[in-house]
Amino acid sequence: MEHVRDLTLLPKAHLHLHFTGSMRPSTLLELADKYGVRLPDALTAGEPPKLRATDERGWFRFQRLYDAARSCLREPDDIRRLVREAAEEDVRDGSGWLEIQVDPTSYAPLLGGMIPAVEIILDAVEAASRDTGLGMRVIIAANRMKHPLDARTLARLAVRYADRGVVGFGLSNDERRGMARDFDRAFAIAREGGLLAAPHGGELTGPASVRDCLDDLHAARVGHGVRAAEDPRLLKRLADRQITCEVCPASNVALGVYERPEDVPLRTLFEAGVPMALGADDPLLFGSRLAAQYEIARRHHAFTDGELAELARQSVRGSAAPEEVRAKLLDGIDHWLSG
Repeated sequence: MEHVRDLTLLPKAHLHLHFTGSMRPSTLLELADKYGVRLPDALTAGEPPKLRATDERGWFRFQRLYDAARSCLREPDDIRRLVREAAEEDVRDGSGWLEIQVDPTSYAPLLGGMIPAVEIILDAVEAASRDTGLGMRVIIAANRMKHPLDARTLARLAVRYADRGVVGFGLSNDERRGMARDFDRAFAIAREGGLLAAPHGGELTGPASVRDCLDDLHAARVGHGVRAAEDPRLLKRLADRQITCEVCPASNVALGVYERPEDVPLRTLFEAGVPMALGADDPLLFGSRLAAQYEIARRHHAFTDGELAELARQSVRGSAAPEEVRAKLLDGIDHWLSG
């Protein structure tokens, strides 16, 4: 039998992880207890909640669970703990570089305003990076359910902290709401300030939303992007321009975008030459972290170790990691493969 290499030892970059969604379930329970928050049963059941976001009600329920979890993050110490534990989990899964995504707006009221919130988050990231050895940066994301002017304010703030650990600007929440082009000014501000444009698209809506991310927001990466698989011309465009899609297989299945893990079009994207960075999205709600996404590629899509190593390389190349970090990770990937 062929020796099966351990996927937790495969060096990789993690480019799609949401802040609250990165929390350990046990930490959520402790914080809820600390603040006397009564969590929805779905978050205390000891297993991932049953979610389907393909209809409005399902998405609303997903949002409600996410908001309930976020309401348990109230003090700087909670933020520091969340970030440190996210880093520890990533290191355990073989990640050498993590770009964690956050909309600071949600935390600002409890942390003394927008600027203190951003500074607390960035300080926590710097400390966690130092303590765990994981390269770690931040993507500040606007919420497409809010007014585009809010996104511009956020983009200016993100640019101000580009030398303190902010590397990208995102756009998240239900992509069926709010047109990408409404946020073009915010993304222009971010790009002019040297930030990577990484909006969500092509998960709950089809290929058109990926095209909008490219045409209107000049995306360098697309959060999810899996539905591009339905449009061969779009696949070619992504491949030609080497736009990385941050693909989150477990999340796609949990949210009902695809019925089963084997239905996620990993092969279609891979064989079309579209670079992918597998990500865990919201492990708190979807129940699986980074290495498990590679496990899905291996088990349900018959990716060989050579192909898994290539996926890991694509994640590193799609990242905002500095040259020396990339070189070290790419080296480690070769070492894993030859081991």
